[in-house]
Amino acid sequence: MTLIYGGSFDPPHVGHAMVISWLRWTYPDESVWIVPAYAHAFGKESSPFSARVAWCKALRDLIDPVWVTVREIEKDMPRPSYTIDTLRELRRTFRSDGPFRLVVGSDVINETHLWKEWDAIEAEFSPIVVGREGFPHDSVSLRPMFPGISSSMIRRRLALGLPVDELVPKAVLEVLPTNRYIWAK
Repeated sequence: MTLIYGGSFDPPHVGHAMVISWLRWTYPDESVWIVPAYAHAFGKESSPFSARVAWCKALRDLIDPVWVTVREIEKDMPRPSYTIDTLRELRRTFRSDGPFRLVVGSDVINETHLWKEWDAIEAEFSPIVVGREGFPHDSVSLRPMFPGISSSMIRRRLALGLPVDELVPKAVLEVLPTNRYIWAK
């Protein structure tokens, strides 16, 4: 089985690292694929894809470069990126790797009615819902609650010239531009 952890990762933060580490400890025989979105389905602007891939690779190298893989599959797919299409393309392309499960945070559960074919995602990719502080959900009652850190919070802090060293893993910070003018969008 392969655990698919998708998102914008703009930038990846300690919350992402905690989720991936928890998956590693909880599903030790499985691998995790980090899949950065090329183009957000709801039109949200993101940092360049190549930069977000580099940040995800730094996160991967910090956690476990053998067990965690960064997949750039969305760069060659139609835009916008829809999760169901990405999951099906991963399954088609890497069919020998066995079944896939999607990993999502409890913060998106109240928005799944906006997702393309959420019912099909549930049926075909049996999501693992991880808890996120501030977004309680019944399906995560026995799982740890991860901090409510967000990439948008980090981008705001960077734009204001405020420190983020306790919110972003050191390995990611080493490749992340911290000039506040880059983040003032």
